[in-house]
Amino acid sequence: MPPAPGTASVDRVFRRVLLAILAGIAVFLVPWTVYLGLTLPEHFDTSQWRVAWVGFDLVLLLCFAASVLLGMRRSRASVPMLAATAALLCCDAWFDVVLDWGGPDQWASLGTALLAEVPIAVFLMLRARALLAGNARPRPLTMRDIAVHTNPNYQRLLRLMPATSAELRAHIPSIDVPAALLTLTHAGYTRRTRDGRWHSVPQSTNEAKPEDFPEEDRPKLAAYLDAKYDREVRLMAWAAERRDTFDGWTAGSRAGIRLSHKDLKEFEAEYLELVHRYAARKPGPSGEARDLAVRFYAFPEPKPAELA
Repeated sequence: MPPAPGTASVDRVFRRVLLAILAGIAVFLVPWTVYLGLTLPEHFDTSQWRVAWVGFDLVLLLCFAASVLLGMRRSRASVPMLAATAALLCCDAWFDVVLDWGGPDQWASLGTALLAEVPIAVFLMLRARALLAGNARPRPLTMRDIAVHTNPNYQRLLRLMPATSAELRAHIPSIDVPAALLTLTHAGYTRRTRDGRWHSVPQSTNEAKPEDFPEEDRPKLAAYLDAKYDREVRLMAWAAERRDTFDGWTAGSRAGIRLSHKDLKEFEAEYLELVHRYAARKPGPSGEARDLAVRFYAFPEPKPAELA
């Protein structure tokens, strides 16, 4: 369901206020930083030096430990925790190098920062970005993809994975399994892990446009799209007829929303990132898992007369 008009208005006001506060702080920090640069002494003695650094390292330790625990649980909270840990590492590197500069430990601090703290921080940020955005990036549909999707033997193999080559041959003895796996691997649809099992690789392809294909391939593309949408219509009809027989194994929502073309593309991209990110949190199905059909559709709202 779309948000209530009042809620959307409050969200817009809150966003504008937040942006105004952040902009105001950024502007204020310019003269404040200049003031500190002109007035702070070159040397300063403090009685809490040990407490400050031990406390900082303790917080850093807790962030690393929390990142490990959240990563083991594949929690979405691991994303901000990884970002926070990376930020603390950068702060640690900065203060170590600056405060030791000119002293006997300056090269040790600089080496630790360049060889350990900064690289680890960059790795953590890249990992947080990967968890946030997902691993599968949308790409154009190709004729090779159509060949994979329209070959029933390839689809049967993909549905049986993860499995070893022997297990696949035992389930489908009528086809040349090694040749089919080679084709699927070259197309990017499968990969083999160290334990010898074959796994399917998630794919994300953009909606195909006839003008993006050579003239000789457009009839095959049109036939593929017609068959795909015909199957989708039949799938929805099948689900509607059996909607009372799924024992809670259904979820869905319908909403109308006014978007520009750019907004629609951003909305779709965020939806795909959510799907891929959630799938990445689940390394394998549990014993109670079931195969579910998940669809996302957005199209211009028809006029009432067009549905009559």
